[in-house]
Amino acid sequence: MSRMHRDAPHAANDKEAEILAATSYVPRKSSRNGATIFSIAVFVAAFALVLGAVLAVAGRIGFAAIMGAALLSLAVLSSVHIALSWEKVVVLRFGKVNRVAGPGLFFTIPIIEHGTIRVDQRTIATPFYAENTLTADLVPVNIDAVLFWVVWDAEKACTEVEDYYAAVSFLAQTALREAVGRSTVAEVALRRDQLDVEIKADIEKQAANWGVDIISVKVRDIVLPDALVDVMSLEAQADRERNARMAVAGVEADLAEMLAEAAAVYGTPDAALRLRTMLMQYETVKKSGGTVVTVPSAVSDGFVDASSANMTSSL
Repeated sequence: MSRMHRDAPHAANDKEAEILAATSYVPRKSSRNGATIFSIAVFVAAFALVLGAVLAVAGRIGFAAIMGAALLSLAVLSSVHIALSWEKVVVLRFGKVNRVAGPGLFFTIPIIEHGTIRVDQRTIATPFYAENTLTADLVPVNIDAVLFWVVWDAEKACTEVEDYYAAVSFLAQTALREAVGRSTVAEVALRRDQLDVEIKADIEKQAANWGVDIISVKVRDIVLPDALVDVMSLEAQADRERNARMAVAGVEADLAEMLAEAAAVYGTPDAALRLRTMLMQYETVKKSGGTVVTVPSAVSDGFVDASSANMTSSL
């Protein structure tokens, strides 16, 4: 299975997806080919030296000499090790932690000492998911997040927890569910940064005892139910329409005041309504690109009557 397929939201049920996310970690970018070749070279060199010494002393090489050389070479191989630059190895002596070795070349005593685990101390990115998690207002959501963390104490990672990678993954999933359960669906959708902070704080409380440092948590995707998305979209459209109508009403109020002042020049309050009617007609014609032919009407007669009355009063 490819890494892209593993790191994507799974079509399986929630429990299977969580287990797969927690246990599917395999280093993909680094290679131990150099350390493996070194171990083979140590074995071959030790085997050749032992056989050469037997040949020099006894003058012949028998089956017992070959078996002895092989056993001695295995003992040398179990004593000489290489830890890569980003690795630390916890060494036990008689079952008790003796030291943390690496990086580089280190030696152990055969049978008495052995390395338990190679701890990768690079930053690790772990994807984790929460499917059909209920928010505080009982809305199921699907959330996809990624955790960035690093092991700073190899001894604690080896002795305080059985599988530190799986433990951190399950802890992240649990913290995500708890953080979502404390928030409403609106807070989950709009306060993603705050959700990151809450999840990180919850993980740090427990992971600090495992020698793990949590760098950051990033919520990558939040999937809401389709029905809720439609309702929220309608609500947003209604809010925008209400704001638009309120803006238009405000403009109308300002325009009414200006038309009232203009009507005062004509000497009659009815002229304001007629002016507004003419302006609306002008705007309609301007948008449609049509042509208006003025014919005698109640509006034009009203303006004629008003202008005649003004002229009469002035005479």
